[in-house]
Amino acid sequence: MTVYQRRTRVAAPLDAVWDFHSRVAGLEALTPGWLNLRIEAVRGPDGESDPEILEAGSRIDASLRPFGIGPRQRWTSVITERERDGAAAYFRDEMEGGPFRRWEHTHRFFADGEETVVDDRVVYALPFGPVGEVAASLARVGFEPMFRYRHRRTKALLE
Repeated sequence: MTVYQRRTRVAAPLDAVWDFHSRVAGLEALTPGWLNLRIEAVRGPDGESDPEILEAGSRIDASLRPFGIGPRQRWTSVITERERDGAAAYFRDEMEGGPFRRWEHTHRFFADGEETVVDDRVVYALPFGPVGEVAASLARVGFEPMFRYRHRRTKALLE
């Protein structure tokens, strides 16, 4: 498995950052336009359509069409864990269906006074077995602009 990680500091309180990242609107606001994200359906852990907060057990069915090229790629993410404990919070989403053999994205948030440290960690594996393993480090080329955008946009919207 390959790991990608990015961390940034946001001049906003943990409550605001946590709330923003806990909603589908946050996901939409943080996804670069060049990915052409389309949210197809969102279901809460109890089957509720379009829940306000993405709790553990929530499912997001989406599609992407990077740069408008090729067919749309389907992607289903499930929030597998979500916890807030004082000055720290995190949630993890795992891809159930999509272009990666494995995708586990842990979103962590740490209060530091009136600021929040945002830490994204993705453990992933590309398809195609050994060939995918060799190419996995090249995926960083695509992840870097996407996560740089996410972190800059978080700062722009919340600071």
